[in-house]
Amino acid sequence: MTMDTASFQFLLFGLGVALISNISRSSAWRSAVLLVASIVFLGLLAPNPIVLLPLIGFLLFGFAELVLIERGWSGSLAWSVLGTVFVYVWLKKYTFLPEKIFLHSPYFTLGLSYIFFRVLHLLIEAKDRPGQRQVGVVAYLLYNLNFTTFISGPIQRYDDFAEGQFAADPVALGPGVIGLQLERIVRGLFKVNVLAMLFDIVRTDAYSRISQSLPLPPPLKLYAVFLLLTSYPLFLYANFSGYIDIVIALARLMRLRLPENFDRPFSASSALDFWNRWHMTLSNWLKAYVYNPLLLTLMRRISSPGLEPLLGVFCFFVTFFLIGVWHGRTTEFVVFGVLTGGGMSINKLWQLGLTRAMGRKSYKKLSNNDLYNALGRGLNFIWFGFTLFWFWADWSRIDRIFHALSLGQWLGVLTGSWLLATVALASWEWLRAALLSITAFQQPLLTSRYARTVYATALGIVSLVVTTALNQPAPAIVYKVF
Repeated sequence: MTMDTASFQFLLFGLGVALISNISRSSAWRSAVLLVASIVFLGLLAPNPIVLLPLIGFLLFGFAELVLIERGWSGSLAWSVLGTVFVYVWLKKYTFLPEKIFLHSPYFTLGLSYIFFRVLHLLIEAKDRPGQRQVGVVAYLLYNLNFTTFISGPIQRYDDFAEGQFAADPVALGPGVIGLQLERIVRGLFKVNVLAMLFDIVRTDAYSRISQSLPLPPPLKLYAVFLLLTSYPLFLYANFSGYIDIVIALARLMRLRLPENFDRPFSASSALDFWNRWHMTLSNWLKAYVYNPLLLTLMRRISSPGLEPLLGVFCFFVTFFLIGVWHGRTTEFVVFGVLTGGGMSINKLWQLGLTRAMGRKSYKKLSNNDLYNALGRGLNFIWFGFTLFWFWADWSRIDRIFHALSLGQWLGVLTGSWLLATVALASWEWLRAALLSITAFQQPLLTSRYARTVYATALGIVSLVVTTALNQPAPAIVYKVF
């Protein structure tokens, strides 16, 4: 069953649900259709109902905590959050817990990480906004099991979800809107089934070359490491953002609005800017519920104005360290968290240092310099690719990758990759701007309805041909396992 990927089966399922959902504009009807569809979807993913019991238990545990908080049980929030975190890491079998306490029979954890964020969000918001309408069991299940966000997000706030799902006057859905959503679905399928597959083939081939017993000539070895460094970020973007394109479009056809999760992340000129563009709902969630509360707490305890910027740097590290740890339960993801949080902290320290040394006006002028931004864009891309070694590889593979080259060769590859990424990404930015500036009849040509129709049709044909010719499923959606 490939319902958990951006497959044609998943697409047909989603389109069928959207069609049934639009039979009536009644919020009760749309809610019923979404709930039934989400339960059916969950049943299609699970090999048998027994494996769903821990997931059901987690949902019941979260709802019980929510009811206690809504009814004003004193001191319940802290214990509820700690309990939710513990149950989550226990079910996910994080390796810092003793193995003997885990459940050893197979069970279903797909979607658990995203349910975890939604449950915590409900608990925190219920405490911060007393007196608001209580979340009923049906609304709770709809929010947590919504099949369009179940596997890989995006992470939507409850108020935004409820505003769309339970609105008496649902979001308008005319022919133009339908056309745009179908176009986005085609674009998403092309990303997942063509681009992601090609980048995955490049990465797999590059790693195979490094791993082979026969020694590679130094130029080929350097080239293989370069491909490993640069292909996976492109694969991950195509894989994840393509899936997000599909589910956002399907939800829109059901008269639901999901938040955007990507905003041209490789156009970012720094790590700080990158995480405002990449998996935005995750970084925004952690900024709201980790970074801001932690910074306010520290500022209340440490009143020195001179230390406030450094407190922000520390909070950046903690926040994005947790992003890394959330992605996986092993020590590889701890390192990924350290590198991600460290990159954000160093980036912030760099900004603070330059501002202090140059003055605000001079630094602002520098930050608007095209060459400075191009170099930052290339550096961010290579840094992200470097940190992702701990994202996709285990320690044995990482050891093999790093022993493939000497220290001097690694420095050469990283420097050369930085410069090449700088040129390539700057060229793409220039080409994109040039193409979008082409006009016809005083309108941008490439964003016109006719151009978009041709573009979507071409992508659809290519996706169909490639999928049929290769006769194999596209790589699974990476973020479904988190």
